[in-house]
Amino acid sequence: MAKGKINVAVENIFPLIKRFLYSDHEIFLRELISNATDATLKLKHLASIGEFKGDVDNLQLEVKIDKEGKKLHIIDQGIGMSQDEVKKYINDIAFSGAEEFLEKFKDEKNDSGIIGHFGLGFYSAFMVAKEVEILTKSFKEEEAGAHWICDGSPEYSLKKADKKERGTEIILHIDDDSLEFLEESRINELLNKYNKFMPVPIKFGTKEIADPDHEPKTITDKDGKETKEAQKMITVDRIINNPNPAWTKQPSDLSDEEYKSFYRELYPMQFEEPLFHIHLNVDYPFNLTGILYFPKLTTNIDVQKDKIQLYQNQVFVTDNVEGIVPDFLQMLRGVIDSPDIPLNVSRSYLQADGAVKKISSYITKKVADKLSSLFKNDREGYEKKWNDIKIVIEYGMLSEPKFFEKAQKFALFPTTKDEYFTFEEFQEKTKAAQTDKDGNLIMLYANDKEAQHGFIEEAEAKGYEVLLLDSPIISHLIQKLESEGEKVKFARVDADPIDKLIQKEDAQISKLTDADQEKLKGYIEEIVPKEKYSVQLEAMDSKSNPFIITQPEFMRRMKEMQQTGGGGMMGMGGFPEMYNLVVNTNNDLMQKILKAKGKRSEYINQALDLARLSQNLLQGKEMTEFIKRSYDLMNN
Repeated sequence: MAKGKINVAVENIFPLIKRFLYSDHEIFLRELISNATDATLKLKHLASIGEFKGDVDNLQLEVKIDKEGKKLHIIDQGIGMSQDEVKKYINDIAFSGAEEFLEKFKDEKNDSGIIGHFGLGFYSAFMVAKEVEILTKSFKEEEAGAHWICDGSPEYSLKKADKKERGTEIILHIDDDSLEFLEESRINELLNKYNKFMPVPIKFGTKEIADPDHEPKTITDKDGKETKEAQKMITVDRIINNPNPAWTKQPSDLSDEEYKSFYRELYPMQFEEPLFHIHLNVDYPFNLTGILYFPKLTTNIDVQKDKIQLYQNQVFVTDNVEGIVPDFLQMLRGVIDSPDIPLNVSRSYLQADGAVKKISSYITKKVADKLSSLFKNDREGYEKKWNDIKIVIEYGMLSEPKFFEKAQKFALFPTTKDEYFTFEEFQEKTKAAQTDKDGNLIMLYANDKEAQHGFIEEAEAKGYEVLLLDSPIISHLIQKLESEGEKVKFARVDADPIDKLIQKEDAQISKLTDADQEKLKGYIEEIVPKEKYSVQLEAMDSKSNPFIITQPEFMRRMKEMQQTGGGGMMGMGGFPEMYNLVVNTNNDLMQKILKAKGKRSEYINQALDLARLSQNLLQGKEMTEFIKRSYDLMNN
């Protein structure tokens, strides 16, 4: 038996492993199963080139719990190791960077996932084990088996083993502070989380199934009563993974139902079907496969993230794909798998490099191409999906310049009449009627069809089209569209009287003299709270409402942008709510206000409250007073 010391300079490596990866200590199982998978796939490769003559058709891994002995076993039938290879790969290579590791990170306090930078994946076993054994035998028949034991100190023993079967068995003697890893439910949870799609079948226990070769017979007793004999059950291996998930196949080999079935496999608690999918498959200049699904999305951006699963060679890495998948696409669901994404041993943190940026650009392009194809080939179906996917597209237009360019062809702008247009189509439709006296095309929009019904109706009565833009980031998007387009401006339909939003040459003339207008303004300002309303007299159509409450487009838009981040650069969120009270001097009520004495304040308050009611600004005590005043006016 050989004994040795790994390296006196790294005698503190095991405590450091525990400290650095403690928050992720469950990943030890993933690392060991990944190693076992690699060993199995290497054997299959050797068989494919004729260097191994044995049978490789039914290879599998096995995970076993010995609760009484406080041991966890990870067993493979792969390539195995000789004693020399154990010494080389376990003692030398794994620790080749350990001194650098100690020097660089000995004072670190946080778990930054850096151990894998030094090839210490196997030693993650010591996060949960007080002793680790390796029983292994090389695929080369002339090589004897090897038995390696280490108790978490720098010392190890390595001796010949009487092992007959090819492959490797890792035996973890679980530490008292990690006994959770001897619970079947915990191991089952981890296998499903990290190894659900490993390319080699993984056995974890057994299960009983109906014997497919046994057909229960119907037995008739002496009284003629029929009974069916019990179904014969057989015990079979319980394979916990799917070694051939959908993303590893060619798109031409998959039906729509198989794509949906895989979605249900990924998200068993998600009951709504995805709207459509995008299959990723590229092998140059990087390797990437995967399937992304567009689910029905709410307007809450943040809640939707952390749904895309990142794999490396079918090993689960993380569901935090920041940096790989563009931010706006992290609301999608699905899987991406790439061996070219540089990962450390914990496989949970990315090391930024050029390949990741190329992958991100490729995914953006692939999504844009899919959306463009859906729009061109089935516009009607695409329009029906629009409200469920618009938040992704609008967010992408804001955050990715290249996506913004492509999205011009498939981003839709619905109207209050439930018609859908591209930006270019809507400009063409409205330019004749909605161009103002300065040559600006005014794109009217509403964000609440019911709350702004009166304003929408007035605009449509003049032959104008009104867009219905109700996503939480629309203020940011229209700001960008205005900056990109020449002489195109957006105006919310309730931001001003309609004649002022789209000003034409033929402005209205007031029925009131200048002196009457001064009197009228004075009467109104005596009653209307100055801290909330700025009174503005306007000559408008006599049939238009007497009082109209508006909020300037700029101020309201800046407030909305601040609420969703990035737009309130002038501290708009701290400003009190201020509104314009636009008074229609041509409405007949103005003559009543001028001539009335005892009821003047009632007329003004009633008209003001009606305007406030149209903007959902009337509540509580003021609403009660309005209702009482309304009845009094009717009774008198």
